[in-house]
Amino acid sequence: MINETLVELSRWQFAITALFHFLFVPLTIGMTWILFIMEAVYVMTGRIIYRDMTKFWGKLFAINFAIGVATGLTMEFEFGTNWSYYSHYVGDVFGAPLAIEGLVAFFLESTFVGMFLLGWERLSKREHLAATFLMAIGTNLSAMWILVANGWMQNPVGSEFNYQTMRMEMVSFSELVFNPVAQVKFIHTVSAGYVAGAMFVMSISSYYLLKGRDIAFAKRSFSIAAGFGIASICSVLLLGDESGYEVGEVQRVKLAAIEAEYHTEPAPAAFTLFGFPNDETMETDYAIKIPYALGIIATRSLDGEVTGLRDLKKEHEPRIRNGMIAYEYLQKLRNGEETPENIARFNETKQDLGYGLLLKRYTNNVVDATEEQIQMAVDDSIPTVAPIFWAFRIMVGSGVIMFGLFVLAFYYNARRVIEQKRWLLKAILFALPLPWVAIETGWFVAEFGRQPWAISEILPTFMATSSLDASSVLFTMIAFILVYAILFAIEMWLMVKFAKIGPSSLHTGRYHFEQEAQQASPQLRQDKY
Repeated sequence: MINETLVELSRWQFAITALFHFLFVPLTIGMTWILFIMEAVYVMTGRIIYRDMTKFWGKLFAINFAIGVATGLTMEFEFGTNWSYYSHYVGDVFGAPLAIEGLVAFFLESTFVGMFLLGWERLSKREHLAATFLMAIGTNLSAMWILVANGWMQNPVGSEFNYQTMRMEMVSFSELVFNPVAQVKFIHTVSAGYVAGAMFVMSISSYYLLKGRDIAFAKRSFSIAAGFGIASICSVLLLGDESGYEVGEVQRVKLAAIEAEYHTEPAPAAFTLFGFPNDETMETDYAIKIPYALGIIATRSLDGEVTGLRDLKKEHEPRIRNGMIAYEYLQKLRNGEETPENIARFNETKQDLGYGLLLKRYTNNVVDATEEQIQMAVDDSIPTVAPIFWAFRIMVGSGVIMFGLFVLAFYYNARRVIEQKRWLLKAILFALPLPWVAIETGWFVAEFGRQPWAISEILPTFMATSSLDASSVLFTMIAFILVYAILFAIEMWLMVKFAKIGPSSLHTGRYHFEQEAQQASPQLRQDKY
C-alpha cells in the first residue's frame, strides 16, 4: 500500500525547491537580452554610458545567476533521492533533454557568463558583445531543454512502454523536441522571463528617477526596459492564448479545472471570471461568467465543446477498467506467458495501463479491485479545482496590470515626460514583485493541474516516489527551507545594497558622466552621451 505521508512530503519538498529555484530563473532569462541590447548600443555608438549600464545591470544579473545555479542543482539531484521510481520508469526519455541541457546548454551559458563578467579588459568590444550574445543564447537553450522535458510530462509523445524492462522508452526524439505543448510552454515561459527582466530594470530605474539621481543612466535604462517589456508582455498574452488552446487539445482535465467547468455546457462555453469552486457538489458557487469566451479560447470555434469534469470522470471509469485488463496481461507477460495472444491483448489495452495504476493507491491486487475502489480511483483522476482556479486568475490579473503599466511607461517615455509622471514611477516601483507572482502561480497551474499524474496518463504521482522514511524527507525539507531562506536573505541583501548604491558603484564619487556633462559643451555632451 502507498505511504501517503511520504508522498505528500516528497511533493511538498520538490514544490518548495522548484518554486524557490524559479524565483531566479526568469530574471536570468530576461536580463541576458537586455544586457545584450545595452551593450550593442554601446558598440554601435561608442557612448560609454551604455557600457556602464551593461556593467551595472550585469552585476545584479551575476548575483541572481549564482543563487539560481546553486538552487537548480538541488532539484536535479532530487529526482534520484526522492523520486527514484520516477527516474527508473521514465529516465530513458526524461533524462535525454536534461542531459543535453546539462552537458551543452548549461556549459555554454556558464562559459559565456564568465566571459561576460571577466572579459571587459581582455576582449575587444565586438568579441565581448559576441560573448554576451552567446550567453543569452545559452540561457534560452538551457530553458528550452528543461521545458522540453517538462512538456513531455504534460503530453508524453514519442515514447512507448516496454513490458520487458518495465520502463518508458523513446521511439522518436524529434517528436519529443517538437512536442506542441513543449514548444508553446517554452516561448510562453521565456517571454515571461523577458517581462521579469524588463520590470526589474524599469522598477529600479524608476527608483532613481524618483530620487532625482543618476538621471541620464536611469532614463536610458528605463527606455530600453519599457520597449523590451511591452514587446515581451504582448508575446506573453498572445502565447497565453495559444497555451490555452493546446491545453484544450491535450489536457482537457486541466482546462476544465482551471475554469471550474464541472458541467459540459453548450458550445461555445462561457468563461468563469469569478466564483467559488465546490468539489463536493461539483458546482461553482456565485459564478460570474463571460459568454462564449472560454469556447473561443479553448477551441478556436463557436461550435466546439469544452468537456466538464463530470463527463471527464465518466470517460475515465472505462479507462480504469481497461487499465485493469492491461495490468492483468502485463502480469502474465512478466510471469513468462509471452504468447502471441497475451502480447496482442496487452498491446490493445496498454494505453490505459496508467489509469489501472491509479488503483494501486487502494489495493496491491489491481485486477481484483472492488467497485468501491474503482470509484475512488475515478474521483482521484481529477485534481482539486479551487487552487488551480484561483492561481490562474492571480496569474492573469498580474499580467493585465503589468500590460497596463508597460503601455503607460512606453507612451510617456516616448513623449519624454516619464520623469514628470511620479505616480506612474511609484506604481512601477511597487509593481516589481508582479512578474514573480504571475510566474509562480502560472507554474503552479501547470504542475498542480496535471495531478494525479507525474507523467500524464502514464505514471501516477504516488507511485513515483523513492522508498524512504517520511521522517527523513521531513528533515531534509526543513533543512532545505532553512538553507534557502538564508540564500534568499543574502540575495535580497546584495540586490538591495547594489541597487541603492546604483551606477556610482562603478566609479569613485558621483556618477562621472553627469559630472562631466555639467562641465562639457553642448556639442561634447551630444557626442559623448
